[in-house]
Order: sequence, then structure tokens, then C-alpha cells
Amino acid sequence: MKFKLGDFVRFVDEKREGYITRIIDAQLVGVTDTDGFEIPVGINNLTYVYGQSGQSNEVVTVMNKHQSRSKPLKNLPDLGIRLVVQSKDKTSSEHIFFIENSTNAQLLYVLFTDNKTESKAEISGIIPPQTLVPVFEENLMRLDKWPQLKIQILYFDTQTNQMKDPLIFNKKFKAGDFHTDKQKLNLSNELAFVFPLEAPKLKIDPIKLKESFFSKDAPTKPIFIPDEEIDLHIEHLRDDHQFLDASEILSIQIAEFEKNLDAAIVNQMPDIIFIHGIGNGTLRHHIHKRLSQHKQVKTFADARKEKFGYGATQVFIK
Repeated sequence: MKFKLGDFVRFVDEKREGYITRIIDAQLVGVTDTDGFEIPVGINNLTYVYGQSGQSNEVVTVMNKHQSRSKPLKNLPDLGIRLVVQSKDKTSSEHIFFIENSTNAQLLYVLFTDNKTESKAEISGIIPPQTLVPVFEENLMRLDKWPQLKIQILYFDTQTNQMKDPLIFNKKFKAGDFHTDKQKLNLSNELAFVFPLEAPKLKIDPIKLKESFFSKDAPTKPIFIPDEEIDLHIEHLRDDHQFLDASEILSIQIAEFEKNLDAAIVNQMPDIIFIHGIGNGTLRHHIHKRLSQHKQVKTFADARKEKFGYGATQVFIK
């Protein structure tokens, strides 16, 4: 039998049961019992307790010392539904994915993985209101091999008795998704990477909206003055460059080039040098193509060959 995160299981050889909170390998899983202790157990020593997977208010997670995550339902604001990603501990590259239900509705969910050759239903269940449940697990070191995640959610809200359209979320994670600031969870004080599945309801203050129509324009922010030489090598632009693919690197370099060229034009600089390196010539080609079409560029040429060789371009501005 193949077990999944969140499955409620019972030990075969002793009176103990709990939730699967970690997939260690093909034959070993981590089971967190009712006392909050995670125990490595062979899958042959477990039996599935039907009707319990993902449906309990006492879902045990590896977060917050294995305590369940829920809040009393009275007068709680509807803060939407989010996918939460958090490492098992500060030094681990293993990450757990949770669905954070910060609404007053009960959710029926199913999670699929799609790796281009196969689409597979991984886990399904019910998430009570104001509850956080684990749904998936991956290693950040294997990010380039992660499948695309697809989540479908149905709402059951007895408070409003209003039918809502099903929620569908598709996401192929990239390195940049995990180089942003972590956010505070709605159900605890912990920080994690957060991806909204459903945005909170937008509240419009008519008075503030009216005031904004008649307010004076905010002063424009002055354009920065760029350096005379701009190094476009990716290691100078991003600390996480080893996680980026070729297309992402090129996009970042082009954006940096255009930002500094625009700033040089606004500040009426006579010229500016872009150090792009030689490599396979792709970045140089894209830069020269843009310069040849730019109305504010007088001309451009290889910058001081004795210093840069053919790895830099000097741009003369009108």
C-alpha cells in the first residue's frame, strides 16, 4: 500500500496511531502520534485507517512542534486560502506544502502532480475552517525536477449558504519563488513562503477613494545616476544565480541593461559602458539589437579592447 502525507494510520504490532508527516524513502515514513512525537516506521508495519485522511480537526503537522493548527470560528475574518511552503527545520532542504484555510468555509480539495508525461492524483480530503493541513512534500535541491502542482477546491459554507465557483490553482515552481520574503501565517506566528490560492475579499473605503481622486500628485521619485561602467555578469546581479535557467538569466541581464540605459539617458550622460562578457554572444546580440533600434542612442561600439576585449559595449547617447 502506498501512503501519502496526511494519511491517518495505525501500527500493526502495537496500539498506536497517528498521521504521516514525512516520507523518508520508499519503505519508511515518519508518523506523528497523538503525543506529538514523530516515529520512523516501515510501511509494512502500518495499516490505513479509512475515512480519516485529511478530515480531522486534529490534523498533526510538522510545524509548530507538531501541534494542530486551527482557531475558534467565532467572528474570524475571511482571509482567503493559501498554499504554504515551509522547511522541516532550519537546516533541511526538505519542504512541506500546506493548504491554509483561513475562511469560514469547509473545503473539499484534491491535489494533482503533472510531470509532463503523467498526471497523478496525490491526495484529497476535507479541510475544516481556519485550519492548516499538509498536502505535499518535496526537496528544494530537486527544484528543477518538481512536477507542476494542480489543486482543485470546492467550498461548503453553511454560514452564507451561497454557492461559489470551484477554485483551480496551477503552479510550476521556479527558483525565484523561494527568494522572496517569507510571510507570517494567519494561523500562527511562524513565517513561510506563501502563495495565495484565493485572495481575501477586497474592502473599498468610499471616503478614501474619493479623497484619492482629488489628492495632489505625489512627487516623482528622482531617477538614479548609473555608474559609468555596468557589469551585467549574472553573479554581480543575483546571489541565487546558480538556481536560474538560461532564459531567466538573460531576462534579468536585459532588464538591468535597459534600466541603466534609461537612467543614463534621463541624466543626460554622454556615454555608458555595458560589460556583457563574450560567452556564446547571446547577451551581446540582444543588447546590440536594442541599441540599433533606440532613438536616443547616437552610436555604439566595442569598449576599450585593451581592457575588455570584445566583452563590453560603449553606448554614446544623443
